[in-house]
Amino acid sequence: MPGQVNWIELPAADTAKARTFYGALFGWDTSEFGGDYHVIGNGPAGAITAAEPGFTHPRVYFATEDVDASVKRLHELGGRSEDVQTVPGVGRIAHCHDDQGTPFSLYEPADPS
Repeated sequence: MPGQVNWIELPAADTAKARTFYGALFGWDTSEFGGDYHVIGNGPAGAITAAEPGFTHPRVYFATEDVDASVKRLHELGGRSEDVQTVPGVGRIAHCHDDQGTPFSLYEPADPS
């Protein structure tokens, strides 16, 4: 459903410590997806990943059926975005900011066929 939160990413300076912390707090387990990206297995749909400059707070992904159309509309409304990225086998994403500077991301799932 468009606009529904469908993924979160929790950035951490030390992902091993973060996985231990959230595992103890919520009972989450994780599995490595690649690099320092660890998918949460028994919690919210999302991952614990390495923090980067400009990515130090949780990132929320909102569902969209057409990321290109959503990015176009975002720009019309005064928001801004990075280029749309394709994640092979996963879908297409765009990291964005609303018209007040609040960061969020858009996610269009890959065609299951």
